[in-house]
Amino acid sequence: MKNIITILVFQWIGLMSFGQIVINELDCDTPSIDNKEFVELKSDVPNFTMDGYVLVFFNGSSSGGDSSYFTIDLDGLTTDVNGLFLIGSASVIPFPQFLIPENVIQNGADAVAIYQASDFDFPEGTLATTTNLIDALVYDTSDSNDANLMALLGETEQINEGSSNNTNSIQRNNDGTYTSTTPTPRQLNDGSGVIFNAITVSVGQFQYNEGETFDITFTADTDVTSDLNFNISLSNEGFDSSDFSGLTSLTIPIGQNATSTTITLNDDVNNEGDEVLIIKMLDLVEPIIPANGNIKVRVVDNDFTIAPYGIPTNPTFGIVNSTQPSGYYNSLDGLSDAALRQALQDIIADPNSVRAQTYADVVDILKEADQNPANSNQVWLLYVEEGRAKLDFQTTSNSTGKWNREHTFPRSRGGFNDIEEDEIADGVDVFWTTKADSLRHGNSDAHALRAADGPENSTRNNQHYGQYTGPFTTQGSFYGDVARSVLYMEIRYNGLQVVNGFPEGTTGELGDLVTLLDWHRNDPPDDYEMNRNNVVYNWQFNRNPFIDQPDLVEYIWGVNVGDPWVQPLALDSFSTQDVILYPNPSSGRIYIKGLPNDSQIEIFSLEGRKLETIFPDSNTYLDLKLSSGVYLFKIVSEGKSIVKRIVIE
Repeated sequence: MKNIITILVFQWIGLMSFGQIVINELDCDTPSIDNKEFVELKSDVPNFTMDGYVLVFFNGSSSGGDSSYFTIDLDGLTTDVNGLFLIGSASVIPFPQFLIPENVIQNGADAVAIYQASDFDFPEGTLATTTNLIDALVYDTSDSNDANLMALLGETEQINEGSSNNTNSIQRNNDGTYTSTTPTPRQLNDGSGVIFNAITVSVGQFQYNEGETFDITFTADTDVTSDLNFNISLSNEGFDSSDFSGLTSLTIPIGQNATSTTITLNDDVNNEGDEVLIIKMLDLVEPIIPANGNIKVRVVDNDFTIAPYGIPTNPTFGIVNSTQPSGYYNSLDGLSDAALRQALQDIIADPNSVRAQTYADVVDILKEADQNPANSNQVWLLYVEEGRAKLDFQTTSNSTGKWNREHTFPRSRGGFNDIEEDEIADGVDVFWTTKADSLRHGNSDAHALRAADGPENSTRNNQHYGQYTGPFTTQGSFYGDVARSVLYMEIRYNGLQVVNGFPEGTTGELGDLVTLLDWHRNDPPDDYEMNRNNVVYNWQFNRNPFIDQPDLVEYIWGVNVGDPWVQPLALDSFSTQDVILYPNPSSGRIYIKGLPNDSQIEIFSLEGRKLETIFPDSNTYLDLKLSSGVYLFKIVSEGKSIVKRIVIE
């Protein structure tokens, strides 16, 4: 009998220890962009240390398979004086005790659960289980019940928060039932407990230039009952105390509810790039808590640099040299048709040298490769033809005013997608070995990825080129860039093809070849495109050959198909840098320098129509009677040619 009692006592103690923490409140869906989702835990006693516990989120969709998609290790975390612990994004008010990105929590039918276990026990894709389970909540937003998920977690009820974009949260009642009602983050659901005095941080605007001054105001919900002394920090990555001046130790006097400090942003001469300071309150003690936090203010650096070459809408030619290794394309000479294609693929998909980076690495590559020549703090956006701050990379579901990564050969048409390892930016020296059959690596091939405006990227979607021609307000400076990008993809990866027309339903095909050949011919590679080719080569150890050798396009898809390829004149004897046509733009008189003897200049309209052929002296000028517009000057010597684009005003 004593043994039975002892066993029951130990079981009761075990249940008590396992039952000390539950899911108290969940807001899985908020209106618009889901930036205020949160989950709140509750312990039976205040200031409970959650060592040994883990919070796991399960995806109940058909693709999620009732398996884990996000895990939070609760080691070292402690509930507050009310026994609550709030987990959410920086947009949640009051400010969470633990931050997660916006729009992480799935809407349902899904689940969240507490386990007495390690986060290592729940790698992504772990099937829901009752092993070591402490508490679970299966929920939805007016979705059908996920009977399998409930069974896996030992639950018999799925709680509905409300329809999509609802303003409710799911709250645990004292009897263990649930109610969907107005959210009460970091407050006991029955209204009892300590009522916190929350401090709100406010600034006049969220962007200032170096040299400007601004105020930060701190306002409590109610007057403080004694002097409230606290410190703040503005540091974030490269932004530190050397970048500003102003008080960071502050006091709200007794009987008052606000204080402020004036910050002056130092105007130095360093090209640090735009930075973001983050306002943090460091040492508040309950019942004083932050209402908001991690307030980000952009500091615009006025020391940006300007490249010696032009932006795509006002391009220059011949300033940026190709960094291709000596003899890089020598193996192509004398080849044609399939042999030329294969030899070209052997160069740009060589598994002994070519590298594949992660999709996250591409963000860093684009910040360098697509840097706006007119402002080093910006990227140049494909399609919309404008610069945008590098800091405005899209990290949430809200794409307005943001830039993201555009696949010129759409993923849905190419058949390549992310894997888990793609989420890690591990730098230039960590890479995958890749080859022509490594089609998945097309997902992160920077030769076919460009910085693009978020909404415009969505507008383009996966349309074929010719169906999509860009915003009607732009001049199409990206046409040739896009053409050479997708033509590169056909050669680089087995399984991809650029075809005539607008095929639907065939993975690996993209159109329209006729359109892209026209774009290539009428928008030759400029300095911007050559620079990005050089940058991508530094990461991937391969190049886009149609930028280095534009005429190759004609030998593979165009008018020279079947002809043996002969490499153009060596760069050191006849290059775009040697031949200079100026001024550009011009009013009609064009001066020439560095022209080889016995050369000719063929002048074409942007539509490809030859207007005239001229046989100039080596160093002379031309008086041209051309109307305003953009023209292509094809300089031919000894059977070799280069093309320069000239603007006539």
